[in-house]
Amino acid sequence: MRRRLLIACSVSLAIALTACAGGAGAAPRYTISAAQLEGAVAGKFPRRYPVAGLIDLNLQAPRLRLLPAQNRLGADMAVLASGPALRRSYQGGFDVDFGLRYEPSDRTIRATQLRVNALRLEGLQPPAAEMLNAYGPQLAEQSLRDVVLHQLREQDLAVADGLGLQPGGIRVTAQGLVIDFVPKPR
Repeated sequence: MRRRLLIACSVSLAIALTACAGGAGAAPRYTISAAQLEGAVAGKFPRRYPVAGLIDLNLQAPRLRLLPAQNRLGADMAVLASGPALRRSYQGGFDVDFGLRYEPSDRTIRATQLRVNALRLEGLQPPAAEMLNAYGPQLAEQSLRDVVLHQLREQDLAVADGLGLQPGGIRVTAQGLVIDFVPKPR
């Protein structure tokens, strides 16, 4: 038991010294690639959303866009709309963008602050289109609110935790996400 503790402390110290050796500005960070994000989100779709018992929207897995200049992600989803109010099925697209937040209770990166850019359904009559446009922001909130984009494992945070750090800001880069670590509050 004592030997394991000594080994764990030695490894932590070595990692800490390596992190410090990079210079005063070097700080630990965790990177998530664009491919990792796509894979995690794809597993959450397709999703079906009934709208007031009149329309059913079926959203397919989104294609994610990295928006580093806005520090946001964009998502384009194929949509199939059907139901009693439409009398037939319509295909189209749903375009949103959103910010990111870290949820410490389960170590996840989640979507937040959603904005609807467009909801398009080909051949839809104006009254039905108006109803969908009225519900568009609400549908975006339901479809992507708190969608888990990535979950950090305990071992991903072990060294940072041992150094008294926790995930802080999340930056969107051209390659994916970078999570910076900050000191834990005392």
